[in-house]
Amino acid sequence: MEERTDPADDVTTGTGRPTGTTEQPRTGSRPGPAPRPDPGRLHTALGCLTAPVAGVTGFVTWLRGATPGVRGAFEGERDLTLLYLELPLLLFGFPLLALAAWSLTDAVLRRDRRTTPATRTTVPALAATVVLALLTWAATAWLDLRVAPFTHPD
Repeated sequence: MEERTDPADDVTTGTGRPTGTTEQPRTGSRPGPAPRPDPGRLHTALGCLTAPVAGVTGFVTWLRGATPGVRGAFEGERDLTLLYLELPLLLFGFPLLALAAWSLTDAVLRRDRRTTPATRTTVPALAATVVLALLTWAATAWLDLRVAPFTHPD
């Protein structure tokens, strides 16, 4: 029976390549498209600030619109659904939709290799701002309808 030896001792030079090959050493980079430029820390910071800013916007919108209904009207009549329905909806819905707008816009821009890091920072921020403005307008209109019996009793 023949004794087994390490095949690397016979055919390689110790680098893992067989001797006599003309293969170029690998540099660790893979062939393919060039890497995308990193948008930087400003992009990340603005993305992280989107959620708390949207949460505060939702709370301020609720506070402005729901105060008459929570304080009460004639004989202390209150609408507590403003506390357990509208408050969580605005407090968590605003950040959720603003971050969704940020993420979707960023995903679309990430596919296009021609976008600059400044564009990848500015456009998602503008999209989140527009979504927040529309949500604030819609929530204010909704809350005005909800608390109308408390502000204008018939």
